[in-house]
Amino acid sequence: MISLALGGAASAWAGPITVTDIAGRQVTVEAPVQRVILGEGRQIYLLAALEPDNPFAHVVGWRHDLAEADPDNYAAYAAKFPEMKQIPTFGGFKDGTFDVEQAASLHPDVVLMNLEAKAATEDAGYDTKLAALGIPIVYVDFREKPLEHTIPSMRLMGRLLGDSQRAEAFIGFSQAQMARVTDKIAAADPARPKVFIDRAGGYSDDCCMSFGPGNFGEYVELAGGHNIADGIIPATFGTLNPEQIIAANPDQVVVTGGNWGAYVPGGNWVGVGPGADMQKARAKLENLTHRTAMSGIAAVKNGQVHAIWHQFYNSPYYFVAVQRLAKWFHPELFADLDPEATLRELHQRFLPVDYAPGYWVSLHDD
Repeated sequence: MISLALGGAASAWAGPITVTDIAGRQVTVEAPVQRVILGEGRQIYLLAALEPDNPFAHVVGWRHDLAEADPDNYAAYAAKFPEMKQIPTFGGFKDGTFDVEQAASLHPDVVLMNLEAKAATEDAGYDTKLAALGIPIVYVDFREKPLEHTIPSMRLMGRLLGDSQRAEAFIGFSQAQMARVTDKIAAADPARPKVFIDRAGGYSDDCCMSFGPGNFGEYVELAGGHNIADGIIPATFGTLNPEQIIAANPDQVVVTGGNWGAYVPGGNWVGVGPGADMQKARAKLENLTHRTAMSGIAAVKNGQVHAIWHQFYNSPYYFVAVQRLAKWFHPELFADLDPEATLRELHQRFLPVDYAPGYWVSLHDD
């Protein structure tokens, strides 16, 4: 019923609109858009919440990353929307493999690009080439600054697609779920445990990628922790060496993981995500505690080592990650908080695929 109502409303105001995208650019687009190219496949995370009846209805092309970066969700969506396998795929703007001629042949109304690819897009002249063909680029972001940009991105996509009512419902839900953590942290002002976020731990033999003050680094602070990389890594993404981690002696370690068999077959990464094998994930998490960087730190001694789905860093579902972190850091303060129930409700209310557990694991059960 919602989609029908929105569709009727959308047809009433069909025509050119000017929007300000996340890069601050004013872009004129024929809306509601009917033909969309997704500059990153994982933009389907946003689109699915806006158009759950068929998130691929307006997608005429997309980057091929979802099948490799998140094969479990790719499989879930493909089972329900098998037509998505026939959608033409593209290379990336950042690696220079995007095909402008292929894109033009699909006659898109808009190309949605992630903000992180803006510099590469301009350096390669893709923006100029697409503009010459009358194809606008609109930038969104739910990775570089998710707390700042996800809601405006969702609102922007809702306006382009004629799904503003749906976008506002999702935004209201996400803000209410965030407030369940941030309001309580503000009121209680608990002592903050020192936290090391091990970004994609085990993905390679190098140690250790992490987050500065943005993305998961910010999630840690919102959840009542102290990110040990804050002040060492100046930007969103960076690296800590083992000596820095040992010296910081974190109370909590959180590894981000996923099913990365397409990238590193048989790797030491922790395969959390929808439908993950928890016994296998826990064994791989325990294996990571034997690295030099984990030698003698409090988190390992006390069993406070966890893994969480990496794609929370690149999706509009970040509020679930904040809830899960808060419950790990302050179990007594958040005894009544159930992040899994939140994620289940997210699927039931907004997403077209069924919820499957497996998005996080700890060395020891809660």
